[in-house]
Amino acid sequence: MKVLVTYHTQSGNTEKLAKAIYDSVTQDTSKDMLPLKEAGALDEYDLIFCGFPVHSSSVPVPAEKFIKSIPQGKKVVFFATHGSLRGGPLAITAFHYAISLATKLKVLGTFGCRGEVKPQIIDSVRQNPEHRWWAAEAQSAAGHPDAGELADAKEFAGWMVAKAR
Repeated sequence: MKVLVTYHTQSGNTEKLAKAIYDSVTQDTSKDMLPLKEAGALDEYDLIFCGFPVHSSSVPVPAEKFIKSIPQGKKVVFFATHGSLRGGPLAITAFHYAISLATKLKVLGTFGCRGEVKPQIIDSVRQNPEHRWWAAEAQSAAGHPDAGELADAKEFAGWMVAKAR
């Protein structure tokens, strides 16, 4: 089995998660880890882990374009980092959108965890009264992803590789 772990990151959070996933893929598996923009030909992969940061409850444009470029029938797993609480509606909405882009693919699962948000983003969002609650929530994501979340990602990745077989 050949596995690709690919990701889009701006602050390094999603790359940390990608590294944890990559490190967990071991048994009888050939693997590559590349940023989305370097992923290249995807036909050779049996399983693709695709990661992105959640932006405004959605998938950032580079990840959206990548998902649309994955060949039909490929097995894919989505993972994401976000400033919201784990399991919250903003991250779930982003995963629903990613899955809606993947109608020609076999989506095996999703994994999300918190990621530290840059202070300047929090400050700019805090200016808008309707987003103050999210700014407070995002501020509490400092230090994430943490060791526990990275361990969860490794365990999840193992399940997804087993499921793909």
